[in-house]
Amino acid sequence: MDKRTALAEKLKQKDPSTLNMVLGFDGFVDEIIHVVDKRLDSETYTRMEKIEDLAKRIDRASGLSTNIEFFPIQKKIGGNGPIMCNSLTKYNANITYIGALGVPVIDPVFNEMAENATLFSIANNGHTDALEFDDGKLLLGKMSSLNDVTYEKLIHALGKDLLLELLGNCDLFASVNWSMIPYMTDLWGKLLKEIVPLLPTKTKRPIFFVDLADPEKRENVEIKACLDLLKSFTNKFFVVLGLNKKEAYDIANVLQLFDSESLEHMQISLEDLSESLCEYLKIDALVIHPVDRSCTRIGKAYYEELGPYVKKPKLTTGAGDNFNSGYVLGLMLGLNPDEALLTGMATSGFYVRNGISPTYQELIAFIEAWASNSL
Repeated sequence: MDKRTALAEKLKQKDPSTLNMVLGFDGFVDEIIHVVDKRLDSETYTRMEKIEDLAKRIDRASGLSTNIEFFPIQKKIGGNGPIMCNSLTKYNANITYIGALGVPVIDPVFNEMAENATLFSIANNGHTDALEFDDGKLLLGKMSSLNDVTYEKLIHALGKDLLLELLGNCDLFASVNWSMIPYMTDLWGKLLKEIVPLLPTKTKRPIFFVDLADPEKRENVEIKACLDLLKSFTNKFFVVLGLNKKEAYDIANVLQLFDSESLEHMQISLEDLSESLCEYLKIDALVIHPVDRSCTRIGKAYYEELGPYVKKPKLTTGAGDNFNSGYVLGLMLGLNPDEALLTGMATSGFYVRNGISPTYQELIAFIEAWASNSL
């Protein structure tokens, strides 16, 4: 039987609605934008299809000036945490989201999340102009409000007892978008000091999932400091670090695991890269998701699977967060690591084709269609 067919049958025997999850701590309103190449009339235009088209337009303006039109397509939930959370809410699980969603009133864009998750807002949300191209995206963020995402604001909003209850009973604790939250490392450190020692020790540890979210703009010393904290969570959590392909090579370079030229040209295999990262970080698992495949290392075992690549996606902003939600869903449901990769890629594959995250039944149907080559 095809591995994907077997996976679909296995998922039919699972019930994700029994899971408990806590996610945080960012929050953005994403405005999806096309960059206009030629304005044909008041209603129609051609768009720049590649990032290099915009780069060339900007380069020609050096020393001069130019006008570039942004055409808004939609406003949607943004930020790694809310997008991942919104994807997981499709499974009717018990979910709490804590983050920068707006104060004193939560921004209406997050109403969809509120229908299926308990929300706690500790700061005002950021705003992202997401310029979509066929070969990638440029995220232009306004995020000074995320300076207010702190451990102190977290405790003020929830109280220590409720936070202990939520983390003590969860199957997943996800803390994502480290790069855009200046005090995230401090928040983790205080959780380790004040909260984690009080949590129950379980035979099956809940997942602590971390996504750095393109840390290139942060100083190397800050990146190392946050990564060095992760192993301290392993007493109470099964710690998983999620990276895209670029982030994986960048982190290996920061940690000086290979020579910089080999990393810059991505000459190190994903298998060797993941092995060295896990050995350095001393965490339980690592998952890397390039565009056309994904791989994970859990303990000493390495797994890699090809994905359902689509040449013309409907939406790419949030694809990585949907992969993360599908991957951790697979782990929480007790799937094998390679099956968790397939579940992650099916979730993101559905998302980029449809512009929304799949329900559990839609996820299963997508995997069956993928298995029969009928996508």
